[in-house]
Amino acid sequence: MSVPLIILTVLSAVLLLLFMVLKLKINAFISLIIIAMYVGVLTGMPLNDILKSIQNGMGNTLGFVAVVVGLGAIFGQILESSGGAEVLAHHLIRKFGKEKASWAMTLSGFIIAIPVFFDVGFIILVPILYALSKDAKKSILYYAIPLLAGLAVTHSFIPPTPGPVAVAEIIDVSLGWVILFGFLIGLPTAIIAGPLFGKYISAKVIIKFKKDLYSQIETKENSNLKKVPGFRMVVILIGIPLFLMVAGTLTDLFIQHGNIHESLFTEILLFAGHPFAALTISALLAIYFLGIRTGRSRQEILDLSTRALGPAGIIILITGAGGVLKQILIDSGMGDIMAHSIAASSLSPILLAWLIAAIVRITQGSATVSMITAAGIVAPVLNVIGVSDIQKALIVLAIASGATMLSHVNDSGFWLVGKYLGLNEKQTLQTWTIMESVIAVCGLFFCLLTSLFFN
Repeated sequence: MSVPLIILTVLSAVLLLLFMVLKLKINAFISLIIIAMYVGVLTGMPLNDILKSIQNGMGNTLGFVAVVVGLGAIFGQILESSGGAEVLAHHLIRKFGKEKASWAMTLSGFIIAIPVFFDVGFIILVPILYALSKDAKKSILYYAIPLLAGLAVTHSFIPPTPGPVAVAEIIDVSLGWVILFGFLIGLPTAIIAGPLFGKYISAKVIIKFKKDLYSQIETKENSNLKKVPGFRMVVILIGIPLFLMVAGTLTDLFIQHGNIHESLFTEILLFAGHPFAALTISALLAIYFLGIRTGRSRQEILDLSTRALGPAGIIILITGAGGVLKQILIDSGMGDIMAHSIAASSLSPILLAWLIAAIVRITQGSATVSMITAAGIVAPVLNVIGVSDIQKALIVLAIASGATMLSHVNDSGFWLVGKYLGLNEKQTLQTWTIMESVIAVCGLFFCLLTSLFFN
């Protein structure tokens, strides 16, 4: 196939995906499978080979993602139900003081979103936002934007949240690298989009304290809380899987470069640092310290674990479909041709990945679908042009950044934030939408900047 024909094929595939999801309202999982078949047919693959590619792409991807996302979801569900998120936020506010509470909210969101889904983390911390707004007599946005920025950045940038886990698996890079650079790029991004932008926009859009809404949210969200764990326990439990995965990645790197020799100790580190082992250890510790030790019965813990797998299921399937698209592009030979074309041009793979994710995000709204689509298209290119693991990690973060771009009325997060903060559509566009776009642009900038030092 010629390069113009490949570009036309990819473009038509993306447009068809958007048409099915937006106009026909077909589930994203089914739509991605259809798109993979469509690309396979256009490239002249034998029909039986298309089916084999679908099976291989789905199996290879889900073998990793299903385990990681499932374990991460269970860990997050138990943390949420234990009241650990509120404990962490209250402790940080006390340490920072009321004057710097906006910074505490950013850090709270940044830490809490590591194991807990974005929407859940936001909902359970909304009462704290209203309490701060009431006491300080400031616009609720002064505290809400920093919290939202912290939650949004971590949810997109740092595993074991499903988005970066899925993209990392499709692109084939260690989660340890994504965690390391997710923190490096995510922290300054969260600061700019959170306390700095929050201070500016809260002076422009004044949202007064709403007593009735506050009472409803407080009653609803705090009615089921039981005995809660301590701050240190929450931080340690959240930090354990991150530490183990990063330690495993660095150990592997040092062995490859001959800095250390293989031994029983390094073998244990590599085993414990694999996401399967690290998250299994974390889930078991959470079950004991956040479940049994806080007075919950074994049946309650079992019910919480089962409930956690519901929201994770659709993410796992959509990720598998993204793996199918990647496999079709590889088996059809399109990946090779695209790779050589990009290698011969001056276009950065980081910028390409960001653009694809941003375009799909703006058009159809779902960050997950945007990330998976971009990863499926870009991954075959990276396998051919020879990209280092660090560069792959930066591309994962560029995709995550693009997938946060310009959240508006077709994104469920837009309505969730507006509802809980009492914003109308115009105010949500002025605040939430711009904040998401700041994250997208800053994420791209820091990815490109970091890539200059890690070629």
